[in-house]
Amino acid sequence: MSRQKCIALIAHDEKKDDMAAFAAQYEKVLATAKIVATGTTGGRVLDACPDLDVTRLKSGPLGGDQQIGALIATGEVDLLIFFVDPLTPMPHDVDVKALMRLAIVYDIPMALNRATAERLLDFAAD
Repeated sequence: MSRQKCIALIAHDEKKDDMAAFAAQYEKVLATAKIVATGTTGGRVLDACPDLDVTRLKSGPLGGDQQIGALIATGEVDLLIFFVDPLTPMPHDVDVKALMRLAIVYDIPMALNRATAERLLDFAAD
């Protein structure tokens, strides 16, 4: 018996509206997976799609990025969608880089913008 796929969702503050709209657009595909998300992002996704199975972790700067990194390292995350805001400085930038490094090390598909995320979920839906 195979386990349900797990998708991690993270969005920087200026990208949270984009993530909520993305989740609403892809709600049918996301509904087939377990979702883990950093705190505020998860709340925004749940506001847009209350029927999704979303586990909210801590806010990114408070350790949520590291919690998702740990889930990647233990093989529990199958796909990372992280809407990055490249124009706003992030005080927890080292945590973000560590998370991306783990996704690369563990060969987890990772989308850092909406265009790539759409392609990954279109592929998953086929």
